[in-house]
Order: sequence, then C-alpha cells, then structure tokens
Amino acid sequence: MTGTTNVWKVKANGFEFELDAADVQKADFIRLSPTSYHLIHNNKPVVVHITGFDAANKRVLLEINGEAFNAEISDPLDQMLEKMGYAKSSGKHISEIKAPMPGLVLDVSVVAGQEVNEGDRLLILSAMKMENSITIHANAKIKKVNVKAGEAVEKGQVLIELE
Repeated sequence: MTGTTNVWKVKANGFEFELDAADVQKADFIRLSPTSYHLIHNNKPVVVHITGFDAANKRVLLEINGEAFNAEISDPLDQMLEKMGYAKSSGKHISEIKAPMPGLVLDVSVVAGQEVNEGDRLLILSAMKMENSITIHANAKIKKVNVKAGEAVEKGQVLIELE
C-alpha cells in the first residue's frame, strides 16, 4: 500500500478486510433497485440487499444470499483520526481531550462546569497554517480547562479534562 492510496476498512460479522479504489473499479455488479445489487464474486453470483443504513456511524446492514451482515466502514479519515486518538467513543467515558498535534490555541469556547453535547466545539487549534476546530465526540461536563488563547501546545498535551 502506498501513501497515496485510499483504503477503506470494513468489519462485518467478525471478518475484516480492506478495499481500495482499484477493488471497487474491478467489481462486477449491477444495481437492481435502490437497495439491491447483483454481483459476481469468485465467479459466483451474489445478491446483496441493503436492509439498513446508519450514515452517522458508517454502518450498513446487509443481506447477502439470505445471510445477515452488520458492516462497519472505516474510511481513510476515520483511520487517521483513530491514529490521532480521536476514535469513536463507542459509549466509553472520555476523561480528557488531548492535542492531536503541536500548535497554537486560538480560542477556547468552554469553561469549567459547562455541559457540552456531542459535536460542540471546545477550542480552535492553529497548526501547519490551518485552523482546526476541536470538538467533543460525546456528551460531557467540563472539569478543567488547562489552556488559554495564545498558548502553544505540544502533541498529546491534555487541553481539557472532563467529568
């Protein structure tokens, strides 16, 4: 795999595999309806029905030749965020927000004691000439804000502590 290849990771019923653009290009499939496809895999016909779709969590419920599959898709951005420590929380408690990269804090949008909801912006971090909004990935309460606007931070530094 080269650094420029986009690879999607798929987990389905205990199986894990990767797909890239070349795999998709060479796939032999026909769309039968908005939720049904016919494809050839290993010289055998396969009928796939999409029975459910959760775009926010990138999950697809499939029925393939009568067998149900729950597939979770991880695109290149998801994989990069996971490496930076911003993986989906999957219901686990998050206790702190760390800097994903070195940079300069431009703005802090929260204070200690504040309740925040999933998707709320916590602060803006300037890094590599780009402004990055750091958001929360689950509902939480701010315990302590460890940085202020104008402060330089290092990768992995705890920016905000959560209750």
